[in-house]
Amino acid sequence: MAGSQDIVEDSRNATVKVWVNGRLVPRDAAVVSVFDGGFIAGDGVWEGLRLIDDRLLFLDEHLDRLFAGARAIDLDVGMSRGELVAALEATCRANDMHDGVHIRLMVTRGMKRTPSQDPRQTIGAATVVIVAEYKVPAVGGGLALFTSTIRCTRADQFDMALNSHSRLNLIMALIQAYKAGADEALMLDDAGFVASCNATNFFCVRDGVVLTSSGRSCFRGITRGKVIGLCEAVGIPIRVGDFTLLDVYAADEAFVTGTFGGVTAVRSIDGRAFAAPGPATEALRRHYGELVQRQ
Repeated sequence: MAGSQDIVEDSRNATVKVWVNGRLVPRDAAVVSVFDGGFIAGDGVWEGLRLIDDRLLFLDEHLDRLFAGARAIDLDVGMSRGELVAALEATCRANDMHDGVHIRLMVTRGMKRTPSQDPRQTIGAATVVIVAEYKVPAVGGGLALFTSTIRCTRADQFDMALNSHSRLNLIMALIQAYKAGADEALMLDDAGFVASCNATNFFCVRDGVVLTSSGRSCFRGITRGKVIGLCEAVGIPIRVGDFTLLDVYAADEAFVTGTFGGVTAVRSIDGRAFAAPGPATEALRRHYGELVQRQ
C-alpha cells in the first residue's frame, strides 16, 4: 500500500491497550456495539494526534476542533476537555508510549435502540474510543496523485471543516486514484478549482510562490494552518485562493500536509513529474520540524 496514510509496520501495536468508554482493554477486545451510531451511520467526530517526546502536539487546537464539530452536530461528548486530556495521557501511559505515536480519538453518538440515522433513537451516552499506535510514515519518494471526478463540497452542501466519521465520498475518490495507479486523490471544488486531497491538504509551488486553496472546500487542517503561518513568518511567498489544474500542471513542485505525515512531497500529478522534494518543500519540511520541536 502507498499513500499519505501508509505506515511502517511495528510489532508493538499488536499488544496495545485501547481506551473504550473509560476502560483500557487489549486490542482484540476493543469493540463497540453494532447498534452504535458510528457503526450504523458514521455519526460522530474524531481527531488524529501525534505524541512526540511525551508531548501531545498542538493539543488545544485539536480539542477545539473536536468540540466545535461535536457542537455542530448536536453531540454531547460526555467528557470535559480536562477529562479527555487525562484519558489521552492514561492511554499513552498504559502503553508506555513516549514518542513516534499516532492517536485516533473518536467520539460517536452512542447506542441506538434500532438501526437508524435519527439521533433521537439514541439511548445512551456518547461512545469515546482512543487508539494509540506506534506509527511513522512509510512514504519515501513522494506521492503520486490522480485528479478524481468526485468533488469536495461547499459548506452549504457538507462542510469539509467537519471532521466527521462519514468519509465515503473521500474513500471513493481514493479508490479512483489507486485504481488508476496513483497513491492519493487530488480533488476539485464544485467550481473546478483545486480544493484538497482525499486525506490531506494540497499545496503547489510555481515560480517561487506557494499556492493553496481558499479553504472554502477543504479540511480545516491544523498542519495546513501551521504551514501557511510558517510561509508568512520566514518570508516564503504564499497565495491562498482559487487556482486550477492548469496552475498545478505548470507548477515546479507540490506537497501535501497532515497531522500524520507533516509535510509530504508529491512526485507526480496525473502522470506529470515533479521534483520530490523541491526546494520550497524541503525548506517547509525543515521549518515545520523545527516548529514541532519547539512545542
